[in-house]
Amino acid sequence: MVTTDLISRARAGDGDAFRALTEPYRRELHVHCYRMLGSVQDAEDALQDTMLAAWQGLAGFAERSSIRTWLYRIATNRCLNTLRSARRRPATEWGFPGVSPPEPTQLGEVPWLEPYPDALLAGASGVPIGPEARYEQTESISLAFVTALQILPPRQLAVLVLRDVLGFHAAEVADMLDTTVESVTSALRRARAGLQTRLPDPSDRAPAPPTASAAEDAIVAKFVSAYESADVGALVALLTDDVFISMPPVPFEYIGIAAATRFCETVFSTGRHYALLPTRANGSPAFGIYRPADDGTHTGIGVMAATLSGSRIAALTRFDDRSLRWFGLPSEW
Repeated sequence: MVTTDLISRARAGDGDAFRALTEPYRRELHVHCYRMLGSVQDAEDALQDTMLAAWQGLAGFAERSSIRTWLYRIATNRCLNTLRSARRRPATEWGFPGVSPPEPTQLGEVPWLEPYPDALLAGASGVPIGPEARYEQTESISLAFVTALQILPPRQLAVLVLRDVLGFHAAEVADMLDTTVESVTSALRRARAGLQTRLPDPSDRAPAPPTASAAEDAIVAKFVSAYESADVGALVALLTDDVFISMPPVPFEYIGIAAATRFCETVFSTGRHYALLPTRANGSPAFGIYRPADDGTHTGIGVMAATLSGSRIAALTRFDDRSLRWFGLPSEW
């Protein structure tokens, strides 16, 4: 009855009632848009479009579903419009002036990828997951998972997130996408197959230590010490044999300890030193990267996320300085 009253008031133009209806879902919708788009900025834009469309279209809400499901329908279709428009951030050139990059193992396909702050995830941790979900919330926000999603065709991506991440029933998803249950089932089958070829086999890696545990803190401390002291040997010793290094929007990717060693040697070959400020991204330890100046100031040059495996690091993903603001990190200090 409370919801019905809020809907009636919101339809009459009561902005406070509309916010009371939609605010409980804002954080989880933002995460949903990020999973689909791989970009915090794109997710922010899609969320704003969703709320505007919901406000303008509330008179047409037939109450056949919950407000939450109706909002997911709008948000999903706004994200699909973005994916189909192909207005994404382009790849950029190597970002270390005066240093030639080592030959990459391969070129990445997702230059628009951005890290997602754990501080924003905290507000969406209580999302109700349907009984048909196949992925844990922590797994479904990891950089590896979000990157793999971006390779899927838009409709397959939407179906997989709605069905396997959020656990909506096939009939609900068919209604959201204005299609049939058979079409949803077919798209899901193809999306699962496509995702399987992109994600690392979890049985091949040791699980990450618990968040904020002594084991995680120990790895982070060793990494910070090695990175800030430009100790390439100590840094490489922390990496797994199949380590994966990427740096969107630069498309270069380095796979395996030999390629990672060449990359680290190149980065620190100029004698430059860096300072790190700890944060968290996509459920993993992350760091703001700063370059010290002679006057004692530090200029932010990017964000780096570390994916842990046992007592070592399985992946390092470096992002440019545009990501600092999402983490509340200063551009200078």
